[in-house]
Amino acid sequence: MEALKSIALLDSGVGGLTVVKEIFKQLPEERIVYFGDTARMPYGPRPHEEVRKFAMQIIDFLQTQDIKLVIVACNSASAAGLPYYQENVKYPVVGVIEPGIRAALSHTTTKKVGVIGTEGTINSGAYEECIRSLDPAVEIFSLACPLFVLIVENNLIGAKETRKVAEEYLRPLKEAGVDALILGCTHYPLMAEVIQEVMGPEVRLISSAEETAREAREILNDRKLLNPSSDNSCHHRFFVSASPENFVEIGETLINMKVKAYQVILPAI
Repeated sequence: MEALKSIALLDSGVGGLTVVKEIFKQLPEERIVYFGDTARMPYGPRPHEEVRKFAMQIIDFLQTQDIKLVIVACNSASAAGLPYYQENVKYPVVGVIEPGIRAALSHTTTKKVGVIGTEGTINSGAYEECIRSLDPAVEIFSLACPLFVLIVENNLIGAKETRKVAEEYLRPLKEAGVDALILGCTHYPLMAEVIQEVMGPEVRLISSAEETAREAREILNDRKLLNPSSDNSCHHRFFVSASPENFVEIGETLINMKVKAYQVILPAI
């Protein structure tokens, strides 16, 4: 049955596991197959054309894994070409940008929304374009925070220097008075505690993970593809493009389960 197939997710590294965690919460019967492109991360500084090629290469691999839905669990890859993937993949493809925006717009009362992300995501203007199409009255304050990805991937969230980096990055958003801050990179929720401390309790942090999982659930329900079985033990699969040790260490802490990741050597593009 098609419904017994897996939900596929891809990201440049461990960040997309924040979406996996939310899928486990909202769709506990579903199986997932995940690919973290750890050999070529971070995606943020790379040209969009290159990121789009990387993403399609990974999607091509994931389509060999008995899947029914693709989640591009990476803001940089979503910004680089979500419509392209949707046009060229035979399965439904979901990104992480619009779900997060809808959540932010439902929470802001000051109409001042902040967006932090990688250089590629921020420079693409994808968030601004989507927000303005949904609510032109909203003021948007966007900032690239490229070091956050490297902090997460190197397991340095608890380092004292991390707080200093966050304070420096986020100062303009505090001064602007935003009351909703979109974490426009799936790595950033892993730094939510630090970011919240810097921004203060009056600012609502918006992670796209919850909304993305909800959108996936709606698509699968509409297509009658929700997994009817409750037996998904040992059926989750994790792949990475570099040595898996660091991914496994961070992943097991994040999703609170044993993770076995397999390295896949991707051909150069």
